[in-house]
Amino acid sequence: MAWLAVLLSAVPAGAQGKLDPGISDTEIKLGQTAPYSGPLSAYSTFGRASLAYFAMINEQGGVDGRKITLVTADDGFSPPKTVEQVRRLVEADGVFALHAPVGSATNLSVRKYLNDRKVPQLWLQSGVSKFNDPKNFPWSLSGLPNYDTEVHAFAKHILSVRPNGKVAILYQNDDFGKEYLAGLKEGLGARAKDMMVGEQSFEVTDPTVESQVIALRGSGADVLVIVATQKQTVQALRKAQDLGWKPLPLVAFPAASITRTYVPAGLDASTGAVSSAVAVDPSDPDMQSDPGVQAYVAWMDKYYPAGDKFDGLNVTAYYEGALMVEVLKRCGRAVSRKCVMDKAASLSDLSVPMLRPGITVGTTPANYNLFKKLQMLTFDGKHLVPTGPPIAAE
Repeated sequence: MAWLAVLLSAVPAGAQGKLDPGISDTEIKLGQTAPYSGPLSAYSTFGRASLAYFAMINEQGGVDGRKITLVTADDGFSPPKTVEQVRRLVEADGVFALHAPVGSATNLSVRKYLNDRKVPQLWLQSGVSKFNDPKNFPWSLSGLPNYDTEVHAFAKHILSVRPNGKVAILYQNDDFGKEYLAGLKEGLGARAKDMMVGEQSFEVTDPTVESQVIALRGSGADVLVIVATQKQTVQALRKAQDLGWKPLPLVAFPAASITRTYVPAGLDASTGAVSSAVAVDPSDPDMQSDPGVQAYVAWMDKYYPAGDKFDGLNVTAYYEGALMVEVLKRCGRAVSRKCVMDKAASLSDLSVPMLRPGITVGTTPANYNLFKKLQMLTFDGKHLVPTGPPIAAE
């Protein structure tokens, strides 16, 4: 599926002459890239959920009398394809901004292009710290916690519960994985040389990570940090269990899900896994009666019934849709690219739906890291149990 669009209104003649591209008196046109094909096509649900969120907003009347059109394009998680699709979105479709485009390498491939043209690249789906660079790339702002935030929290946790532990890491061989690798060593500090006993990388196109897990078991590690998406995380947890290897697993937040990772891997394999989160996992039994979770489930049932309501990608699409609507509302009828970026870069202690208790978003013109706190969690076989209150991310 190369292109999806919700087309809700025509652009009045002459309106574009006095407004930024993608804005008319009745419409705001946004663009997005996501992998509807290729090795990470499971992420296509994020694009579909984004469409569903704006369908809800449009049914409610849109934003200040304007309906939102989202054009979401398939880039196959391939940077050259991303470049092609983003150029098409900007130059042919005339989008106002990029909304929550997916991927680290893919977003990096078009960051300069978008910044040179002052096109907002908002809530992009990557936590690499390179995207927190408002001085050089003021038009690019991530919608996820910075990866180095979580991995430094992991390092603190390891030093606290396994101060004499032996640590192995399995990581995706790209900016995502390499940031965790470097951050883990930095977080362990002077102890890293003695504690780090195994490192294995994999490509997203690899059919399995079993050989890497076998090699890491041979390192003698009693702590395993897994930096992967759900498929490889499930494989790693299962293989460690099959081998009779019982390290303390720490799972990067993109894969930390009860129904999508821990249950498929097997409860024996995943119980005790440590992760962090800023958003609620709607499959957590402890959250089923929460009004925010119930509103999210009702939205999924009505606007995206084919989707998995327990998939964290859909949760992220929901709260990032809310963020986009919030900054558009703050600009009102005078919405412009500059106004949207100014508002996005000056959020203060903002709460949006589906964030965990105690978690808010905040930015300044000098710091685009959206989340200043995160919640450490341990999976006990049924629930994600908070480990103390949310901790400062910086």
